[in-house]
Amino acid sequence: MPSHLTASFPAGHPRPGASVPRPDGSSAPVQRLRPDEVFGAYGTSVRGLSGAEAGARLGYYGPNQLPRPRRKGMWRRFAAQFTDLFAVVLIVASGLTFLAYALQDPRDVGNLQLAFAILGVVLLNAVIGFVQEYSAERTAQTLQAMVPHTCRVLRDGERLELPSGALVPGDVVALEAGDAVSADCRVVEAHGLSVNNAPLTGESSAVGRVSEQTAADTALDSRNCVFMGTTVVSGSGKAVVYASGAATEFGRIYRLTDEAPQQKTPLQREVAVMARRVAALAVAIGAGVFALRLQTGQPLVSAFVFALGVMVALVPEGLPATLSVSLAIGVRRMARRQALVKRLLAVEALGSTTVICTDKTGTLTQAEMTVTQLWSDGASHTVSGVGYAPAGEVAGADGVRALLRAGALCTDARLVPPERSEGWRVLGDTTEGAILVAAAKAGLDTAAEKEAAPRIGEFPFDPVRKLMSTAHRTSRGGLLCVKGAPQELLARCDRVRRAGGDEELTGPLRDAVVAADDEMAGRGLRVLGVAVRPVDAVPDRAEEAEAGLTFLGLIGMLDPPRPEVSEAVRACHRAGIRIVMLTGDHPLTAEAIARRVGIVTDPSPTVVTGSRLDAMDADALDGLLAGSGQLLLCRVSPEHKMRVVAALQARGEVVAVTGDGANDAPALKHADIGVAMGATGTDVAREASEMVLLDDSFASITAAVELGRSVYRNIRKFLAYLFSHNLAELAPILAAAFAGFPLVPLTAIQILAIDLGSDVLPALALGAEPPEPDTMDRPPRSRRERLFSAELVRRFVFLGLVQSIGVCTVFFWQVHSAGIPFADFTSGDPAYRKAITLTQAAIVVSQFFNSLAVRTDRQSVFTVGLFSNPRLIAAGCFGILLMAAISYTPWLQDVFHTAPLALADWAVLAGFGVLLLTAEEVRKWWVRRTPAPAGASAGNAAGTSVGKATGNAAGTSVGKAAGNAAGTSVGKAAGNEKEETP
Repeated sequence: MPSHLTASFPAGHPRPGASVPRPDGSSAPVQRLRPDEVFGAYGTSVRGLSGAEAGARLGYYGPNQLPRPRRKGMWRRFAAQFTDLFAVVLIVASGLTFLAYALQDPRDVGNLQLAFAILGVVLLNAVIGFVQEYSAERTAQTLQAMVPHTCRVLRDGERLELPSGALVPGDVVALEAGDAVSADCRVVEAHGLSVNNAPLTGESSAVGRVSEQTAADTALDSRNCVFMGTTVVSGSGKAVVYASGAATEFGRIYRLTDEAPQQKTPLQREVAVMARRVAALAVAIGAGVFALRLQTGQPLVSAFVFALGVMVALVPEGLPATLSVSLAIGVRRMARRQALVKRLLAVEALGSTTVICTDKTGTLTQAEMTVTQLWSDGASHTVSGVGYAPAGEVAGADGVRALLRAGALCTDARLVPPERSEGWRVLGDTTEGAILVAAAKAGLDTAAEKEAAPRIGEFPFDPVRKLMSTAHRTSRGGLLCVKGAPQELLARCDRVRRAGGDEELTGPLRDAVVAADDEMAGRGLRVLGVAVRPVDAVPDRAEEAEAGLTFLGLIGMLDPPRPEVSEAVRACHRAGIRIVMLTGDHPLTAEAIARRVGIVTDPSPTVVTGSRLDAMDADALDGLLAGSGQLLLCRVSPEHKMRVVAALQARGEVVAVTGDGANDAPALKHADIGVAMGATGTDVAREASEMVLLDDSFASITAAVELGRSVYRNIRKFLAYLFSHNLAELAPILAAAFAGFPLVPLTAIQILAIDLGSDVLPALALGAEPPEPDTMDRPPRSRRERLFSAELVRRFVFLGLVQSIGVCTVFFWQVHSAGIPFADFTSGDPAYRKAITLTQAAIVVSQFFNSLAVRTDRQSVFTVGLFSNPRLIAAGCFGILLMAAISYTPWLQDVFHTAPLALADWAVLAGFGVLLLTAEEVRKWWVRRTPAPAGASAGNAAGTSVGKATGNAAGTSVGKAAGNAAGTSVGKAAGNEKEETP
């Protein structure tokens, strides 16, 4: 340890909960130290560190920042584009073509042109893929980081505002309501201090903090520590930094996230398999043709060039670029739906999702406490409006104004009106903010009320008492206002406010209050009681003050679900997607929200806590996840979430994980696709995810699933389009080989012109087809389903055969009409040049009609509209015009060895195109009149029936389930759980 650091300061970052030295020579974890011992253990004092000491520690420990994620350099990422198997095959083909050019005597400049053309294709694909990935990544990096930029620190006894990165262990920081905590700290002074730990633990309730030593095993479980990334919601205090940067709890989760491997998407795996098979097939057929040409006495180089044309014909050169741009179109469509995709392949991964593991707070809910019900004098009053905007009304407001006035006086929070881009927000405890909003809805001016009744004393909230009291001076004398857990408050009341005045709180009246509390809590509301008593002077002790109270009523509130979530959940169920809630919150709170949004409709869902997960081995966990029932996992840690995701993936599920907190980050990265919240999410969560919801809405996930499914179906469409013409390119080459024709009917450079010049734009237009109406009424595709399924292969083989017949017909018709023996044909012969021109044009024209045919799987293209995709028509016309330019432009004729075509030639080619479209329409007609296989029917039925059942249950039974299924015992338990915060 450097000599300039305080000798008593422990070397190295102390881990949360690690033992640190006491003045007497013993050691203990930081949470078990007394406040005065904390200063000594960390070499600081109540005046904070000196500037020199802080500078030395900053140099030793480094800035208080999380390490930047490890990223490959731009050149390495660009170079990675050339590792695609299609790119490797083309690079090898280009190298062999260069070799063929070098070995030929005389050398054929056409081979040199071909070699450069193939390299150009590889480079073009790489540039397109890199630009699309880099663009998505750069867009994601514009999101704001969560960790605060400044904090208030004591240095040399002076209070300074410094960048959060300047904090070091031993610094004394000042905490006030609304502050974001910048490092892990041990509280040494607390005045009604409470903190929202949701970003770290997932628990939405504010938790009180104390300065006294505790016996907790870890700092994270201790009530005298605060952590980086959390927020102070009420009170004030001071704390000593004991861990900064990577040593914080945020840093621990970051390391856990960084260690999680990047999962390949289903499409990545499918494309890799397809590439291997196509490459192997191309090499095998090329080698066979090479051997066959040698057997017929062809020169070695000539036979090799012929075989190379076969290989190039089989490799879909335009596929990588088409795939990248098609996915990019999906990215842009998702961005318009408030979903930012950082990695192109994540678009399709979401579309194949079978399970969504969702967080609760901020994802399903608005993360804004809202009063929805009031109870006073035996009557219930509903409150409309959600969030912190004081827009709404209180039913029968006259009967609850006294209740809301007392509740508003007994608060430390402040309601902040909209400014700049921010809406209404609460500075302080969100529960207290909800009371202020309800009071405003009832017509009370809370600021004027507090000014008319200034506070003269208070007893801050205590988790043991579960109460908070404030004393006020009013025009009628002193008034004590108390709010807190109904059961604790009721035990201190002997009177109740009624319409006719205050009455004795008799047994029946007390039972009525308890029943109202149970009813409200049973619906998932957090319930607070409010009481008052006149005082002449502020009592010395809380126990003395909080006695002989007059009960006013109950305030019920909740973090409301987002209004659009219920419909989104129903859409997911219709689509056959299972939703599992993973939350750090209390089981009863989680179940109540799950019922409200329709995730839970069963009377008895399976609810499992983190402690139960710890006791489960792999087989037990697999059995739990194998069940088809509704599942809620509560009080879970980051490790639990990641373990559940891994177990689901091991079962063959495609898992999407949603979350906003740092505690969600490991699971977000481990999932097939991680979905983070953009507005309220932490930077750790956003960094770990592949998709960011800019509006934080679960409904955006549903829209993204629909688009993802559409992307996959569109990929299947343009695969059928691309591979059918690959067969049409291969067929005349093989036919010429077997017929003994000495020259190739289609040169490799012509093939490249077709693949890139005439096919890419129509394929992109197919990739931009909108989702079909029944997209979300089908179950997810099986993980075992191959991209190259038997159905897809049958379709492109059928289309390819029809095209091949036309292409071979026009080639050999032109060759025979020349009246020249096969052996006498040369590459410069006009008849040969026209024959290969006809071959190329036949493929281009038939592909135009092919693009119209593949737009639908079963439905007639005339039903959806032959010209309803204008981009596709324009792309096809461009390809035909390009072919005409190759046929008629002299310098392009020299490059491609082509000849001009007559009008009659184009008419014949168009006739073959109409024949192709007609054949496909006949096939679709036959498919439509043939009953679907039982498996497919069952699958669709399952998907639809699940949706209908879920939709009906959600629409008609959620209220009953939420109100009745939980029962009175749930209400009491929820009441006990919610009493932790006033």
